[in-house]
Amino acid sequence: MFTRFRILIGSEGMKKRLKQSIIKIPNDIDVSIVQNKVSIRGPLGELERNFSDAPVNIRHIDAEIVIEAFWPDKKKTAMVGTVSSHIKNLMTGVLKGFMYKMKIVYAHFPMTVKIVDRKIIIENFQGERKPRIAKILGDVKVEVAGDDVMISGTNVEDVSQVAANIQQATLIKKKDPRVFLDGIYVYEKGVVP
Repeated sequence: MFTRFRILIGSEGMKKRLKQSIIKIPNDIDVSIVQNKVSIRGPLGELERNFSDAPVNIRHIDAEIVIEAFWPDKKKTAMVGTVSSHIKNLMTGVLKGFMYKMKIVYAHFPMTVKIVDRKIIIENFQGERKPRIAKILGDVKVEVAGDDVMISGTNVEDVSQVAANIQQATLIKKKDPRVFLDGIYVYEKGVVP
């Protein structure tokens, strides 16, 4: 009985020695890694991300990026997957780019959306006289075509933040959101076709 208990603890309760994730680098991409700072250059531009706070090691070996954590607990195991996803997003951004499509929705007062400098100006929202303003971040491009707003760029975080800024700019307070549906909403997101 005692030996069986020790075997269970020894075999199932053992901590893993290494958690590793391997990402293959496409041909069109140049990668440089210096002290967990990843810089990726591709046909659409260059993106950089600093992972020095993450408890993982990032190495560039031949045509692969290796992300690893030694003697990982739950947090380190999760960080290996998180860093891996961020690096894949950087690669997708410099190869294809990201695009969010938003729809302008109104019931009675037709709102107009314009781009001035690096700001999106939403006029006549629910008949308001003062325009609502949303900021454009980084190298994100915004186009307005009819009732559609197209947001595109290489950095997925900047693209999604601009979409969130637009949606939050048209937020309706102190009214039932099921009845008052006016606003600008994301209806499609993904890679640039």
